[in-house]
Amino acid sequence: MKTYTPSPLNAENITLPDNLTELTEAMARNVHEVWALGRVKEGWKYGETRNDELKTHPGLVPYEELPLRLPKVEHFQPGEDGESPLAKIDSFVNCKCPKCGGDAKRETDTMPQWAGSSWYFLRYVDNKNDKELVNREKADKYLPVDMYIGGVEHAVLHLLYSRFYTKFLNDIGVIDFDEPFKKLFNQGMITGKNGIKMSKSKGNVVSPDDLVRDYGCDSLRIYELFVGPPELDSEWDDKGIEGVNRFLKRFWKLALDNKDNDVKATPELIKVRHKLVHDITNRLNSFSLNTVISGFMEYNNKLMELSKKGGVDKETLETYIILLAPFAPHVSEELWEQFGHTDSVFHATWPEYDEEAMKDDEIEIPVQINGKTKCTIAINPDGDKDEILAKAKEALGDKVNGTIRKEIYVPGRIVNLVIK
Repeated sequence: MKTYTPSPLNAENITLPDNLTELTEAMARNVHEVWALGRVKEGWKYGETRNDELKTHPGLVPYEELPLRLPKVEHFQPGEDGESPLAKIDSFVNCKCPKCGGDAKRETDTMPQWAGSSWYFLRYVDNKNDKELVNREKADKYLPVDMYIGGVEHAVLHLLYSRFYTKFLNDIGVIDFDEPFKKLFNQGMITGKNGIKMSKSKGNVVSPDDLVRDYGCDSLRIYELFVGPPELDSEWDDKGIEGVNRFLKRFWKLALDNKDNDVKATPELIKVRHKLVHDITNRLNSFSLNTVISGFMEYNNKLMELSKKGGVDKETLETYIILLAPFAPHVSEELWEQFGHTDSVFHATWPEYDEEAMKDDEIEIPVQINGKTKCTIAINPDGDKDEILAKAKEALGDKVNGTIRKEIYVPGRIVNLVIK
């Protein structure tokens, strides 16, 4: 029985060699060490054949004991079953066991996808360039990436290698920055029932295809955001997506019912519109995505109530559609067209809010006698103090028994009469 302790390379302070062959070899070695370390942590050990039940694998040997060279591949598309391109090369897959000489099959899952996708963000900004990896001017304009969103498991995989590639490309002058991402956000994981990680072997994987077929992809997108704070793990619940789907249908109906009604914006509608923009924008900027979705639901309910009282104006509905577009792009694009626009909703300007327009005309405050609340009154928060005190005493009526020694008004908060 062979035993060894995998030791992945610490790339934090790596010095790149001048010889590119040495660099390629170092990267290949580290890919093997990281893969092997992951297997060992999961309880795997060396075995002459791969056995998923016993957790044995012939590849769990030091890098120096791996003489195998991969064949050239003409077509890199994976098969319909998700297998790697190597799996389709019979001459590579079928081999003789080096130990016993019997028939054997080689492991074909040799390159983790994160290793090959560690520089993709560079091509996003210049994906049609067939002369160079990325145009320097475009790289300077769009990169580095503002925010990297990934799970904690990416820290020693995709994130590590993205930094490795970036530092290498910076050293050889292809790009002018040595860190690929300005900010890191570690997202949580959506788990199966009882918090168990989804996996094919456990049979608890939720098929997105089925959900898209039954509820639409916008419902799926929004529910994934709504299920909980993005930085925490959340448990999947099929009933939750049904509620999100109902919310989208309600807003769809609200928008179409009011589309052609030529409703004039009332002060209340204007106030709600500006509060909507304020709340959604600030929640989005703080990356509180689940509260962004709850905000849409709250304001949809408010607009539905206002619709019953006289309708909702077109500007308010269009504002809502623009805000909703990044989260439910298909529904928003369809509604935008229904409202007479020929251009995409994503070409519309993000709405702005006016804090003055958000202020409430009236608020309710408690009226107290000797510190005990007796009633409440509705006031203008910017109203005259004497008028507010008079209104408070009128509301108290015969509850004022005695001589008023002191009248206290805390603006916008409370009225308190001291009586003896």
